[in-house]
Amino acid sequence: MIDRPSDNELSRRGFLRQTLALGGAAAASSVMPFSGAWAAGSDAPEKKEVRIGFIPLTDCASVVMAAVQKFDEKYGIKIIATKEASWASIRDKLVNGELDAAHVLYGLVYGVHMGIGGPKKDMAVLATLNNNGQAITLGNKFRDMGVTDGAALQKAVAAKPGEYTFAQTFPTGTHAMWLYYWLAANGIDPMKDVKVITVPPPQMVANMRVGNMDGFCVGEPWNNRAIMDKIGFTAVTTQDIWTDHPEKVLGTTAEFAQKNPNTARAMTAAILEAGRWIDASLANRRKTAETIAQKSYVNTDMDVILERMLGRYQNGLGKSWDDKNHMKFFNDGAVNFPYLSDGMWFLTQHKRWGLLKGEVDYAAVAKSINRIDIYKQAAAAAGVSLPKSDMRSSKLIDGVVWDGKDAKKYAGSFKIKVA
Repeated sequence: MIDRPSDNELSRRGFLRQTLALGGAAAASSVMPFSGAWAAGSDAPEKKEVRIGFIPLTDCASVVMAAVQKFDEKYGIKIIATKEASWASIRDKLVNGELDAAHVLYGLVYGVHMGIGGPKKDMAVLATLNNNGQAITLGNKFRDMGVTDGAALQKAVAAKPGEYTFAQTFPTGTHAMWLYYWLAANGIDPMKDVKVITVPPPQMVANMRVGNMDGFCVGEPWNNRAIMDKIGFTAVTTQDIWTDHPEKVLGTTAEFAQKNPNTARAMTAAILEAGRWIDASLANRRKTAETIAQKSYVNTDMDVILERMLGRYQNGLGKSWDDKNHMKFFNDGAVNFPYLSDGMWFLTQHKRWGLLKGEVDYAAVAKSINRIDIYKQAAAAAGVSLPKSDMRSSKLIDGVVWDGKDAKKYAGSFKIKVA
C-alpha cells in the first residue's frame, strides 16, 4: 500500500522526516529538494532544456502537461515535448542522443538494454508514467462471424490457422506482450497460429480500415477511434489482462542519467506533479484531454480521448460500463514507482517468446535499469509517498500470480511458449 503524506509532510521539514526514514541523514542530504549537496556540489539541473519524445497516445499526457502547466519550471528546467512518428524513431533518437528522455514502452527500454529489438545501449527507467488504458481491438469481420471474445477467437483461428493477422506496436513493447499473453491465455500461439506485424500507434486505425490486419493491440485513443469509425470493437482491455499493469515509462539512457542526475531528478519530479494534477479531478482530466487532442499532440477529437480517460467505456458491441481501472497517471504515487518486479516481468515475456536468448539474472538487470535512487529523490522533492517494497504481486487474466520471486521458473512455466 502507498502511505499518503499529510499536509505537514509536504513541508521542508516533512521532506527531511521522509528521507530520514529512507535511510538516515546521509540519504536525507541527497534527497532534500534544492538544498544541500547534489551532483558536483550543486542541486542545479545540468541541462536547463530537455527534449522528451512522445508518441501520439493518451498516456503521453503527464509529459505534455508537465510542460503546459509549467511544473517543469518549478524544478528549474524547460521540457520540450517532441512528437515522434514511431517507437523505432523514439528508440533511435534516445540511443543517439537526439532525445534526452522519452515517453516510451517499458519493454522497449528493456529490449534495447539487452540488445534485442535494436542496437544495444545501457538504459534507465526513471518512473512509470501510467497504469492501464490499452486494449485489444478486433475487426468487424469477427463480429460478423459471431467472434467477440477470446474463446470464440480460438475456435476461429483453429479452423483457419495462419489466416488472421494481428498488429502490435513494437516487437519488445508492452502492446506485443499484452497481445501475446491474451492470445496464449486463450489457447492461441501467437508465434504459430496467427501472423503478427508491427504498426505505429497512429496508423493502426487506417491499416485496419484497408484490411492490413484483423486485430490489434494499442494504447488509447486508437481503440476508441476504431469504434467511433465503426471498423472494430474492443475484445478486452489490458486492465482486464493485468489490473494496474505498468505501461509507459519515463525512459532515458544510463549515460544521460549518470551525466545529468539533477536533470533526471527534476524531470521525474515535474512529471510526478503533472500525473498528480491530472488524477486530482475530472475537470483536470477534461482539460488534459482538450490539450492533448490538439494537432501538435495526439491530433484527434477530444471526445475520443476523454471518454476512456474518465473510465466511460463502450465496446462497440452495445455494452457500456464505468471502468474503475481506467488509465491512471498517479494514484497516490502507486502508478509511478519503478517496481523491480514490473521490469522483470517484461524480461520473462521476452524469454518466453524467444526474443531473449539464454538465461539472465532478472533481478540484477532490473536493478541496473530501474533508477529507484533517482525516483526516491524526485518523490521527496514532489512530496510523493513511497511503497513499502520495490516488488509487488499481481494476478493476471489466466489466474497466474506474478510476484518476481522466481522469475526463471515463471518464464519457463507457460504451456504456450517458444521452445
